[in-house]
Amino acid sequence: MKRKFIPAEESFTQWKKDPKYIAEYAALEKEFALASVLIEARGNADMTQEEVAEAMGTTQAVVARLESGKVLPSTRTLERFAKATRTRLRISFEPNHEPVALKRG
Repeated sequence: MKRKFIPAEESFTQWKKDPKYIAEYAALEKEFALASVLIEARGNADMTQEEVAEAMGTTQAVVARLESGKVLPSTRTLERFAKATRTRLRISFEPNHEPVALKRG
C-alpha cells in the first residue's frame, strides 16, 4: 500500500481556517518560543545537536529535549547552551497586554 503525503504547508493552510485550531496554536506559541530560539542559535552556530551536547558536557538526547519545547530548562542550562553556541543569554520582561485582575485585601 502506497501512502500519499500531504505537505505540511497545505495542511496548515486548511487548519488555520478553524478558530479552535488558531486558539490552540496561539496558546502553544509561548511554549515553543524558547525551543525556536534554541534551534535558531544552534543553526546560526552551524552545529549539530551532538556538537552542542559535547560543548555543554551532556548528551544529544538532552539537547533534543531542550529543543522540543517540552521542558523548562534552568537559567544555568540556558547559560551552558549559550556558551556552547557562542551566543549570549539575555532574559527580558516585556509588557503583557492581557488584563490583570487586582487583588484587594
